[in-house]
Amino acid sequence: MSKTKGYAAPTAKAPLAPYLFERREPREHDVVIEIKYCGVCHSDIHQARGEWDTFLPESIFPMVPGHEIAGVVTAVAGKVTKYKVGDKVGVGCFVDSCRTCASCQKNLEQYCEVKAIWTYNGRDNDNVPTYGGYSEKIVVDENYVLRIPENLPLDAAAPLLCAGITLYSPLKHWNAGPGKKVAIIGMGGLGHMGVKLAHALEAEVTVLSQSLKKQADGKRLGADHFYATSDPETFTQLASSFDLIVNTVSADMDWNQYFSLLKLDGTMVVVGVPEKNIPVGAMPLLVRRRSLAGSAIGGIKETQEMLDFCGKHGIASDIEVIPIQKVNEAYERVAGAEE
Repeated sequence: MSKTKGYAAPTAKAPLAPYLFERREPREHDVVIEIKYCGVCHSDIHQARGEWDTFLPESIFPMVPGHEIAGVVTAVAGKVTKYKVGDKVGVGCFVDSCRTCASCQKNLEQYCEVKAIWTYNGRDNDNVPTYGGYSEKIVVDENYVLRIPENLPLDAAAPLLCAGITLYSPLKHWNAGPGKKVAIIGMGGLGHMGVKLAHALEAEVTVLSQSLKKQADGKRLGADHFYATSDPETFTQLASSFDLIVNTVSADMDWNQYFSLLKLDGTMVVVGVPEKNIPVGAMPLLVRRRSLAGSAIGGIKETQEMLDFCGKHGIASDIEVIPIQKVNEAYERVAGAEE
């Protein structure tokens, strides 16, 4: 075991503070990664504050959050073949899975039917708690490490490991592309990646935000249209407009009013996770054979595909770099931000 410095929430809702913990010694297929950057994801805040206790089997404290990890390989174990010292790499939301279930066999490890081992707030196969990227280094099996394209900066690539793949996966699965009209609800960390990716996939992209405050940013990122959902006329004007709506908002909202914006056979995909369950009416769905679906991150193969796509198109996240000492301030800013 090796001592590692990090930042942890000692209990639910407590401020994050310096924390010394142990990483395992590398096993034969392990890669040791010096963490250069780690994104602050809204799900970090939800879990560190115990807001997902309804959905999670347990919340493990002290908790070292962070699953948008970008760094450099500093050591490899004897049987590692995919990486070498000095490689630019990333680690996303999970660090292992059963590898044998139907989902894992389809490269959909995020839906592992036995046990996906989450990068933090999980337990490994020895029942030891996992600790995430708000730390100096991490030890991960090479099969769950991602290669970051050389042309992408590490700091702006880090959020691709969650925010990027969380939007790329549903956009690809529901065939966003030329001739398709796609709406992104919310333009925060998730939503702004949805705009960039949908634009690069050559879909017609609309942003639905509470106000027009972010309109200039939305157009800069690739949005063709931008509407304020606080204006009731928006829902009249855009009725039956979209093939696909991706809802990135984790705040409580009325999903039902957005169903009317879908075309016949259109789908709204939920990727943001509100603290409480949202009531859903049947009639807005069945009258035009609309669908409500969910999507969670992506498997290792698809995440690498997303990174390569971003490298090809020069796509990275819009970021603000902060020192770890300001993480509690960042949490307050993210939690209080409008969509």
